[in-house]
Amino acid sequence: MSRRVRLSILIAACALGASACNPILRSHGYRYTLGQEPSIMPDEDSRDSVMQRLGNPSMRGTFDENTWFYVSATRESLAYLRPVTRDRRIVAIRFNDETGMVTDVVEYTLEDGRMVDYVSRETPTRGRELSLLEQLLGNIGRLPGQQFGGEENLPGGAGGPRRNQ
Repeated sequence: MSRRVRLSILIAACALGASACNPILRSHGYRYTLGQEPSIMPDEDSRDSVMQRLGNPSMRGTFDENTWFYVSATRESLAYLRPVTRDRRIVAIRFNDETGMVTDVVEYTLEDGRMVDYVSRETPTRGRELSLLEQLLGNIGRLPGQQFGGEENLPGGAGGPRRNQ
């Protein structure tokens, strides 16, 4: 190969490698139109007006149907690394149970969140614990009962010789 071809291949490989390291931003959830963040006013807006302005909520309260949540998040992925949440915004809107009017609007951001440590312990299942060899060789000699005329409810596959009843 000539020197010019090698240099072209090297430049193309570097360009492809550099583009793989370009961060990818992904938006999830509810997004406001740029510069048009709707203002929801307590005691002025109702469920219908909120639904008309913001649409369906991302979720409703688990124990209280009178709280609506609009959730949005931006995650950044870089090459093969785990995605990182760069921005999170949750708008919680509470309604009066009887009148359906907005009583409170609260906004939460990424800084308001808390890390939750999951318990990594596993609950053991009691019973017979098989070794690897027992798992591999355990089904040798066991055949489905219907194939050979045995009763399928008997333990041990075909169930041995049939008895005349």
